[in-house]
Amino acid sequence: MKKSVIESVKKHIDGGFVLEKPKDLSFGHYATPLAFSLAKKLKKSPMIIADELCLKFDKETIFDSVIAIKGYINFKLSDGFLDAKATEAIKENLNFAKSDKNESILLEYVSANPTGPMHIGHARGAVFGDTLTKIGRHLGYKITTEYYVNDAGSQIEMLGLSIYLAGVDRYTDDEVKWPDEYYRGEYIYDLCDEAKNEFGVEVFTQENIQKLSSWGKDKMMNLIRDNLMKAGIEFESFVSEKELFKDWDDSYKKLKSNDSVYEKDGKVWLKSSEFNDEKDRVVVREDKRPTYLAGDIIYHDNKFQRNYDKYINIWGADHHGYIARVKSAVHFMGYDEDKLEVILSQMVALLKGGEPYKMSKRAGNFILMSDVIEEVGSDGLRFIFLTKKSDTHLEFDIDLLKQQDSSNPIYYIQYAHARINQIFQKSGKSVDDVIDVHLKDLNEDCRNILFSSLLLSEVLEDAFESRQLQKLTEYLRNLAAAYHQFYNKHKIVGSEDEDKLLKLSAMVATSLRVGLSLMGIEAKSRM
Repeated sequence: MKKSVIESVKKHIDGGFVLEKPKDLSFGHYATPLAFSLAKKLKKSPMIIADELCLKFDKETIFDSVIAIKGYINFKLSDGFLDAKATEAIKENLNFAKSDKNESILLEYVSANPTGPMHIGHARGAVFGDTLTKIGRHLGYKITTEYYVNDAGSQIEMLGLSIYLAGVDRYTDDEVKWPDEYYRGEYIYDLCDEAKNEFGVEVFTQENIQKLSSWGKDKMMNLIRDNLMKAGIEFESFVSEKELFKDWDDSYKKLKSNDSVYEKDGKVWLKSSEFNDEKDRVVVREDKRPTYLAGDIIYHDNKFQRNYDKYINIWGADHHGYIARVKSAVHFMGYDEDKLEVILSQMVALLKGGEPYKMSKRAGNFILMSDVIEEVGSDGLRFIFLTKKSDTHLEFDIDLLKQQDSSNPIYYIQYAHARINQIFQKSGKSVDDVIDVHLKDLNEDCRNILFSSLLLSEVLEDAFESRQLQKLTEYLRNLAAAYHQFYNKHKIVGSEDEDKLLKLSAMVATSLRVGLSLMGIEAKSRM
């Protein structure tokens, strides 16, 4: 793929130094404080150094001007350079801003226990992981997505018990002895109805709890897949915790051979306190059953055997304490723990008309992902969860997503794309008709919005590398706002510079379209 704007600029100025974007573009498109860092070494004033350095660049055709301002060197890009980049980008269309990174990544996310429908806590991590995948693949990373199915242990047994209890309550005359812990919600009664239809009422006996556990888990995984599909999310691989447990002996031998486990009080402990954990952790109970942590150890052993360059886990914020213990186990098994990155996803507080969003009776005390999609659509759901950094709390009023005006951020962005499409229809021209028009002698407004629309490559690189995907939503909102302002200020169709302004508009639409597609959101052509 072609070089991005900033890559091209760095090439021309041998950019082994910091480039910044001034807040006021009238100063220039880029600036560098290089003169300040050289001042001590050269024993000269930064302003003198900046003046001298400017002479090196004044003949570069990529720049319209290179000016020293208070010790900073400010670069203003030429119309010809911006036009050439815009022509490339428009022709590339959805391939605009693509790159080719030589790194393989195994990305594991969601991994919600298959004991109930997906709630919005799961949804935030799901949307973040899917968007990180889309952006990463666009940038050329070789990403494999994986869902770790927690289908072993007490939570699956409790699912079977809960279905059994609901069946006894609904279909028998026996008195139900409700335990302190079981899964509540109408979905459990839905499952018991399905079980009765499939197996008959005789299935509701204690002897069949194991059968109901396995059957219920499969039903819940089908529901989870369906919930994810409604948000446009698919996984390449599903890994069963239960199946992996057959490899526990191999993983345990690795830990033991590295002297990283010991026995005490009839239990086996991991020496995780030697590796940033607050205390050692039990990996085998007194009854010889491996713990939940043992499952994570086996899974990460399995992961690292697959030889990816990097491993990324997206976990709920409540799993923060697991990071040190899992990393310690990875280290003790002989792998490079620095290849494992854990991203935390905080919970979400949704409002409706300023009031807390109603919990779902079907799921118990949770807001269902499917309910929110039904109310605001997949685009709205995805946009909500990409507006803030994943490890910060998010509060959002979903009624905003129903407004057909600028108060609705996703509407505002999609309307900018649709507006450009309508402008072309009104002009009677297509993008092909203006693609070869030369953008020269541009006024400041045109040059600035053209420059902004070409920054998508930089934004994607920054968003992916920093894992701050909200930088993409902020960029698209700002670009859409700039275009709406530009449209209201300048006549396009029928103007003397109609073709130039149409090409400029096509460039804006390209960046909006690519950015939205990488968020899994449709770029509307008509609204």
